[in-house]
Amino acid sequence: MVGGLTMFPIRLDDLRFTPQGRPVLAGVDLTLGGEGISVVLGPNGAGKSVLLRTLAGLEKPDGGSIAWNGSAVPGPAVAMVFQTPMLLRASVADNAALGLKPLKLSRAEVQGRVARVLERVGLAHRARDSARHLSGGERQRLALARAWAVGPRLLLLDEPTAALDPTATEAVEALIREIRTDGARIVMTTHNLGQAMRISDDIVFIEGGRVREHSPSARFFSRPQSPEAKLFMKGELPWRIAFED
Repeated sequence: MVGGLTMFPIRLDDLRFTPQGRPVLAGVDLTLGGEGISVVLGPNGAGKSVLLRTLAGLEKPDGGSIAWNGSAVPGPAVAMVFQTPMLLRASVADNAALGLKPLKLSRAEVQGRVARVLERVGLAHRARDSARHLSGGERQRLALARAWAVGPRLLLLDEPTAALDPTATEAVEALIREIRTDGARIVMTTHNLGQAMRISDDIVFIEGGRVREHSPSARFFSRPQSPEAKLFMKGELPWRIAFED
């Protein structure tokens, strides 16, 4: 289902985001290849979610650059799923079809894609139900279905299981792996170190708005290289709290 021209490697060079003069991204340098699941780790306020929103085009950086296989434009094959999914007051099927509108597909093509993704996320039997009546886990599976339907080449997930119980989390993790197998490159944030160990191929560790370490998961969890990552893994890295004047 995944399509679109290649956008990889993605190269971030000295990427900066400083709302009201506050450095949230303070010079991010990062290269992402075209396969796998990258998990972005770091303390609160490190810039993890902002990094994903910048890749999604939802935030405009104040400096630096993002190059998509040498181009400044990523193309349409980027989708993002948030911790709390935004759903329409409509049916499950209508919500799953929402991202397909810009693609100008025929009605039959839309219905076919929606039917396939709802079957794959286990919501085919709820297609005509109101999305408002879904549980938290079902809502997140619907959000994944909506993103999956567009055939994303890059899927960005911001804390996709933070509000879910262990059973719902397991179901969402299984879907993330399946979407990866379907050909999507996944970059996600989580505060759950166990989840990061289970699902990731590589870890991007951010602290203070900078990438302090980017390494394969097994190496990161057994032998973190940066002092910041070592402290974080020991639970000693303090959270950064800023108060408005």
